[in-house]
Amino acid sequence: MTSLSPSQAFRGIWPAMLTPLNEDLSIDHAKFAAHASALIRAGCGGVTLFGTTGEGASFSMAERREALEAMVRHGVPAAQIMVSTSCAALPETLELTRHAVQIGVHGCLMLPPFFFKGVSDQGIIDCYCQVIDGVDDARLKIYLYHIPQVSGVSLSHHVIDTLKKRYPETILGIKDSACSTAHSVGLAESFMKDLTVYVGYEPDLPEMGRLGSTGAISGLANFMPRLVHRLVTLPDAPATPADRQRAIDLIGLLGDYSLMPALKGIMAILSGDQAWLRVRPPLVALSPAQFTALEAAIRAFGVERVSD
Repeated sequence: MTSLSPSQAFRGIWPAMLTPLNEDLSIDHAKFAAHASALIRAGCGGVTLFGTTGEGASFSMAERREALEAMVRHGVPAAQIMVSTSCAALPETLELTRHAVQIGVHGCLMLPPFFFKGVSDQGIIDCYCQVIDGVDDARLKIYLYHIPQVSGVSLSHHVIDTLKKRYPETILGIKDSACSTAHSVGLAESFMKDLTVYVGYEPDLPEMGRLGSTGAISGLANFMPRLVHRLVTLPDAPATPADRQRAIDLIGLLGDYSLMPALKGIMAILSGDQAWLRVRPPLVALSPAQFTALEAAIRAFGVERVSD
């Protein structure tokens, strides 16, 4: 899979990493780094920490700083890390972003302000400006994160256009996880000349690849990185329709479960390590009955471990 130049938007697959937890629900730093290293060895361009799939909003600022530092100490190159620095409190977003830049990460994935609902475009723009101007470092690279079904706040074309014009060297891309093909295509048609548009919904990757998208931040890539990579980089290959259908089928299989606990369930099944089942409240781990049913379905579906 594709590597990158630090001054450019990322290319290839940067999985939206699941966050492994200890029994006391603190972050298991060693397992976190081992999972990241396995994904990079499997050909991923890098990894993404503390996004929605990684339960990012459930961890404190101190926990997120410590985990990033530990991952680098465990040998994961900082330049192959993307980190979500999104917090409800603007000063905390600023502090996490400044810390990530100082560590040397490739970029920061940043939500619009997500506690208050019904905020204006100007309010959203002001929040991003506060962080970018506050960090005041040419190394800062930001990817705007659009997931309104979770955040409750949308990134309008006006917001994106305004920020890109104001910070042309800082805003490198958009991660669109709205799971709407029409919305993603609209972003690509409006902004792909100056920004890379990535989607989180894997079945849309071939369509976006045809429009110029060069990678993805994907939840399924925690255990299917090669398939996800083919979807976006080989959109018209003979095997792509089958790969796309396989992604659709797996997403459908997970439809009866809460998504993050189910994704962690798959990691537990593939690794044989049920510690992967742990989640932070307000998420609830799979029950024994749910895990048994998911295991039977996944065994029948046939997902391989990343290291295989």
